Amino acid sequence: MSKQLMKGNEAIAQAAINAGCEAFFGYPITPQNEIGEYMAKYLAKNNGVFIQAESELAAINMVYGAAASGARVMTSSSSPGIALKQEGISYMAGAELPGLIVSVSRGGPGLGGILPAQSDYNQATRGGGNGDYHVIVLAPNGVQEAADMMRQGFELAEHYRNPVMVLADGIIGQMMEPVEMNVRPLAKTDKPWASDGKSGIRPRNVVNSLFLNPQDLENHNIHLKAKYDSIEQNEVMAEVSQCEDAEVVLIAYGTPSRIVKSAIGQLRAEGVRVGLIRPKTLWPFPHEIIKAHTQTCKFILTCELSMGQMVNDVRLAVGNQVPVYFYGRTGGMIFEPSEIVGAVKKYLAGDTK
Repeated sequence: MSKQLMKGNEAIAQAAINAGCEAFFGYPITPQNEIGEYMAKYLAKNNGVFIQAESELAAINMVYGAAASGARVMTSSSSPGIALKQEGISYMAGAELPGLIVSVSRGGPGLGGILPAQSDYNQATRGGGNGDYHVIVLAPNGVQEAADMMRQGFELAEHYRNPVMVLADGIIGQMMEPVEMNVRPLAKTDKPWASDGKSGIRPRNVVNSLFLNPQDLENHNIHLKAKYDSIEQNEVMAEVSQCEDAEVVLIAYGTPSRIVKSAIGQLRAEGVRVGLIRPKTLWPFPHEIIKAHTQTCKFILTCELSMGQMVNDVRLAVGNQVPVYFYGRTGGMIFEPSEIVGAVKKYLAGDTK
């Protein structure tokens, strides 16, 4: 199939429709509004259901209900809106309901601004809801990968019966790039646990995350932990580029990884051996991949559009093997390749201030 020029948000929506999304529930917020607009226009034409809820809280609980009935369902929002959905996301994880949440991040904290940022890393990977739970977090670095990860997100959600978040910064949501769509619908998965009525051969299912007996609740948490361990073992993804001989390893995800690649090109042209590790899953985080590729470098530089959040996971991965430094911009400010080049040269010269 030939490529077509699409805005990131619209490609995300079309990819969801192509994958067989049956229902979308959301509430408007910049910079992800085009996802809901596109779904409102096209989802019903593809036998789906679109509802603009009265709030973000209502939207995520509609997702809970539709997922509990066995539907392939999603929602989308941006930073403050995702914050409002956290209770419902925790409920979904506790009830083991598959669903896709798209977060197109803006600046923060609070209302912040509508320009892109990556300051929702902790929100996505740690979760703002209550209890011991995890959400699988996929991090695209462009429109094509955002579309591809929508399909992958539904597959992972249904395979593990767990919420999945596609975390994209506002640049990816608003930019336009050529994208090739996979138009083959995902196969419907059997959901014997779904609450979709009682028949002669199927019992009545109750979907719930309430365990009043503490031993039952502990057993449920142990069961969830075993599932999360399996996800960490089998679903870690990262791009590793030019790290074989690297004396400096840069770590970045999303749009900043593309800026970092330009900086690496400049540094390599000057004889500085620099490589990139780009996490494609933020949870599970590629701890072992980073650890394995940084044992022989002089230092690591983590580059983010935040005041420093992923850098904490990088430091956990590396331990005390090599120094880990951070370079970031925030509030909607985007760093240039020259800033990364300057930071690398500064640390190579021994200036660690």
